[in-house]
Amino acid sequence: MRAFPATRAYLVFRESRLGFMSSKNIESPNFIGVDLSGATMRAALVSNEGAIIERREAPMEHDNLVGQITRIVADLRDISPNIKSIGVGIPGLVNRQTDRVLVSTDLPAVVRGNIHSELMEATGIRAELENDANAAAYGEYKVGAGNGSRHMFYVTLGAGIGGAIIIDGKLWLGASGFAGEFGHITIDAEGSECSCGNMGCLETVASAANIVRRTNERLSRDATSSLSKLAMSKDFTVADIAREARNGDDFALLMIERTGKYIGAAVASVINLLNIERIVIGGAVMEAGDLILNPIIREAGRRAFQPCYEATQIVAAALGTDAVSIGVAMLARDAAQNVTA
Repeated sequence: MRAFPATRAYLVFRESRLGFMSSKNIESPNFIGVDLSGATMRAALVSNEGAIIERREAPMEHDNLVGQITRIVADLRDISPNIKSIGVGIPGLVNRQTDRVLVSTDLPAVVRGNIHSELMEATGIRAELENDANAAAYGEYKVGAGNGSRHMFYVTLGAGIGGAIIIDGKLWLGASGFAGEFGHITIDAEGSECSCGNMGCLETVASAANIVRRTNERLSRDATSSLSKLAMSKDFTVADIAREARNGDDFALLMIERTGKYIGAAVASVINLLNIERIVIGGAVMEAGDLILNPIIREAGRRAFQPCYEATQIVAAALGTDAVSIGVAMLARDAAQNVTA
């Protein structure tokens, strides 16, 4: 997604399946969603209906997150003064009851500080914090690939692997707010050690970095893989693997399909446990599209209890890199409505 300079001259309206933006949207109550996952901060001005009015992107200022968010909020308020609340999606464990970030390996300074109270004080606007996977799930549920379902499980496949559960339209957070750690389902009890301390978690084979690791390992021991275009580069990424798979590279296809089987096995466990209506799969790894989605569906169908599997739809996410921003803005909207109701 192209970066938009922080200037009113770059006010962007778009006509899409989320609806056509007009001046009415600028005057109506709107919300801001901020995505702190990754090296780039993404923010969006979002309408009450969940449509993006304007985007902002900038390299993350890890030592000054509150200041950076405050500047973006001020910029977006110039476009729409009627901002009701702000949502911030954070890669880590967030306790919604205390509004504190308990764990975030990507943003340790956020754990040490109190971004919620600091942001409220700096902007004067109500703010909500949420885990980034939960936020993306909520966005997909409200206006994306989960729209129309009652019960949904969301999977995000990227630098890490996350998950989120929505039951009867509400995020199910578990006893302490940390439900949905899909990436830490055990796939191979004798597998590699995971960052969580367990062995053989799904994340050890299907996160972006571990797909690249497995691909490199196979390149080094399989002579036939030298025919792959990937063998010509030591610095390829999961996006490169996905691209070569789409271009018909047999080796890249093999790695994508095997990754899909790992994910499908974990998805089968979710289907058996929750008898869920819809599973939505997003994240950077899904750039491979049907090449990875189809193996996921096949493996889930092979391993899941059939009556549960037949009641489940497994689909690709629809919102792409906007999912967290839209979702956390919608969470902020609904939290504000619940307070005033």
